[in-house]
Amino acid sequence: MNLYQPYRVTIKEITDETPDTRTLKLEFQDSAVAETFDFKAGQFGEYSVFGSGECTFCIASSPTRKGSIECSFKTVGKVTKAMRGLDVGDTMGFRGPYGNHFPLERMEKMNVVFIAGGIGLAPVRCVIWNVLDLRDSFGDVTIIHGARSVSDLVYKRELEEWERRGDVKVWKTVDPGGETEEWRGETGFVPAIVEKAAPTAQNSCAVVCGPPVMIKYTLPVLRKLGFDDDRIYTTMENRMKCGLGKCGRCNIGPVYVCKDGPVFTARELASLPADA
Repeated sequence: MNLYQPYRVTIKEITDETPDTRTLKLEFQDSAVAETFDFKAGQFGEYSVFGSGECTFCIASSPTRKGSIECSFKTVGKVTKAMRGLDVGDTMGFRGPYGNHFPLERMEKMNVVFIAGGIGLAPVRCVIWNVLDLRDSFGDVTIIHGARSVSDLVYKRELEEWERRGDVKVWKTVDPGGETEEWRGETGFVPAIVEKAAPTAQNSCAVVCGPPVMIKYTLPVLRKLGFDDDRIYTTMENRMKCGLGKCGRCNIGPVYVCKDGPVFTARELASLPADA
């Protein structure tokens, strides 16, 4: 079996989340693969445009929702520009799933706090829907999402859906200067809003994803609130290339992010070399 040979998938739906961020819903062309494909929240894949290359993204949909997978991406390079040029009905490649996953089995019966900045909501969205689809297995759910501006908030329709639920607390925020006259959310950086929301650390865990600077300043806030480093999880998928531990692009000291991650606890993160 060729480890690098992707499955062929068809684009079934396209959703523009922001001016530069798009979500693709993909269905496997091989019916046998479509019926048996499975993954866990937090795993990632390699998405390819034939003739242009491939790039690494999390699977942004939940494993509880069978029959298709979704990915969200920003248009920043050669491959994502090629992906942007595709339309419904076009064929892409996908290989995976790879990596470890968020330990939902350990999170059961616990309160879960989701904290995401910008496109970092994509891997968090996967876990959110996984938790909400199994809602009775978890305690309180809090979602904190921030972006540079109102137009940069991803998954706007889902944020509204989560806000309408009676079993989820949602905090939305934009950076100072990014608000509009119609904006009714918070204004401020994510770490400050986490401190304002002050989710309880008792019997709780946190899932954090976003720009490195956001994570850097959010972790001390969570520790101040009483969260243990073993109950704070994040993902480092942006460091990966081949997904198989062959290219060496993602190694940090002795760790290969694609094989040992991409999900790490804050304690594991602190043990990595400074370039992490």
